[in-house]
Amino acid sequence: MRATHALRAINPTYLAQRTRSSTSWEDAKSRVFRTYRDWLRAAPEIQQMYSLNLPVSAIRTKVRQEFERHRFVAQLSTVDVLIFHSHQEFQETLNYWKQLTHVLKYFRAEEDPKARLPQNFLSGFLEGRN
Repeated sequence: MRATHALRAINPTYLAQRTRSSTSWEDAKSRVFRTYRDWLRAAPEIQQMYSLNLPVSAIRTKVRQEFERHRFVAQLSTVDVLIFHSHQEFQETLNYWKQLTHVLKYFRAEEDPKARLPQNFLSGFLEGRN
């Protein structure tokens, strides 16, 4: 008898990995691709788990943008830290340890045109921002 996702018992070690350092740039590249593929494959599940009113393609596009943002990192140790943080986010997202607002913060700029930061304190104050 298979348990459905909703009835799955809480297992804090689900998706857990030991932290390790890359031995070379080729190793780091394969780890980044593996992490990227994991995110892309999980996009439909993330959409369903958090009841997102976004198409799976928008989730995958946002994942790509987040990876592209760090494309030109030139230090191997920094790449290792980024891989660690990516897997941490992945584990927290798929274990449903995040709330809907935590997931939606990645999509705020696309949905809300006022999501930009004010140019200075006074303009933010006059707009009624906190």
